[in-house]
Amino acid sequence: MSTSTHPSVSTTNPPAPPVEPPRKKRRTGWIWLLAALAIGGLAWYMYVPAPAAGTAGAGKKGGRGRGPIGDVPVAVAKAHRGNIPVYLDGLGSVQAFYTVNVRTRVDGQLMNVAVKEGDFVNEGEVIAQVDPRPFQVQLEQAEGTMARDQALLANAHTDLARYQTLLAQDAIPKQQLDTQRALVAQYEGSIKTDQANIDNAKLQLTYARVTAPISGRIGLRQVDPGNIVHASDANGLVVITQLQPISVLFTIPEDNLPQVLKKLRAGASLTVDAYNRDKSEKLDTCKLLTVDNAIDPQTGTSRLKAVCPNGNHALFPNQFVNVRLLVDNLPNQVLIPEVAVQQGANGPYVYVVGDDAKVKVTSVKVGISENNNAQVLSGLTEGDAVVTDGADKLQDGAKVRIRELGTGRGAPGKKKKGGGGAGPGNSAPTTETTTPATPGPTATNPNTTGGGGGEHKEGRKGKKNTP
Repeated sequence: MSTSTHPSVSTTNPPAPPVEPPRKKRRTGWIWLLAALAIGGLAWYMYVPAPAAGTAGAGKKGGRGRGPIGDVPVAVAKAHRGNIPVYLDGLGSVQAFYTVNVRTRVDGQLMNVAVKEGDFVNEGEVIAQVDPRPFQVQLEQAEGTMARDQALLANAHTDLARYQTLLAQDAIPKQQLDTQRALVAQYEGSIKTDQANIDNAKLQLTYARVTAPISGRIGLRQVDPGNIVHASDANGLVVITQLQPISVLFTIPEDNLPQVLKKLRAGASLTVDAYNRDKSEKLDTCKLLTVDNAIDPQTGTSRLKAVCPNGNHALFPNQFVNVRLLVDNLPNQVLIPEVAVQQGANGPYVYVVGDDAKVKVTSVKVGISENNNAQVLSGLTEGDAVVTDGADKLQDGAKVRIRELGTGRGAPGKKKKGGGGAGPGNSAPTTETTTPATPGPTATNPNTTGGGGGEHKEGRKGKKNTP
């Protein structure tokens, strides 16, 4: 008997196929690496200067095709002579030139207030009215008393004349005549008293009309009409502050005080400019009035007072201001733009551009700075060209080309492709030229040469290329 053998069936799973590494991730990593290398090369191309002409590394193509070989574009300005003002800065506050708390000078009922809060009033203008009737009655009483005393005086004068006649006839004793003369003098004194009472009554009647003692602005009303007011009231009726002119009190260090006093003793009129809190706007131009008679020992400062016309009402009492006191004006000084001054370990310095278009580090001694100009005490002469923009890429002896502020990296105009670039320091504009494409299978024209190192490529399949 034959036995048939059947192939055995395996119950185990077949082996998994080998897993291939992810190609996309590897590809992405290479792309990022190439991108980083491209960015680094571009940064090196843009910011690392090419070797100067005549040095190692400067070949035929010269400086990676960047026009003038290794020249750093800069903006320059020439040192010139001019006047520069000398200012002293201080902090100050505005104060009203005059402040008056208007009170009534008589007692009585306040009938009405003739002005509104915040109004501007002139000197002598009626502000309020106190009930005038009691003072009118007093005036009439004084006038009546005076009329009576005038009648008595007239009668005494008549009797005196009669007694003088009788005494001449020896009809009366002399004592009677002397008594009559004393009576006439008594009535004359009463007349003077009556006149004084009349004047006082008229004055009280005048005081019943409260007028403005100065010209200025009315503050908030302290008493309403209908109230009884007294001359002894502490608050008064209203407060008037004079705003035109107005005063500014400010302080300066005591070390600067002799310079100011010297000018004042010489009779000079010093100008004071008042600015707002952040010095963005000039509020008014004032004149220095006086200096305080003592120095504050706690702060070491001296107080000064200036008077401002305040024509536009920009200054207000108790307002904070920044003050600039013009104490001198230095003539014929060597000035350069303030941005040209650099700070180093050995002090301030500037980059001076020579006739060979190379910069030289020059130490300078700088005085005061004003209006974006710096005073040069030593180190420069009139006409020296100093770098005002692009100094961060310079070093001593570097070659530069001059450009105007606001232009690009190079001189105005377009650069020439493929041809020899302009010489160092030449900022003359050039025109752009192209070379016609030559059909053929080659991708690069090997005959293309030039100082700028420019190249052009041909299109595929004999198509015309784009330079």
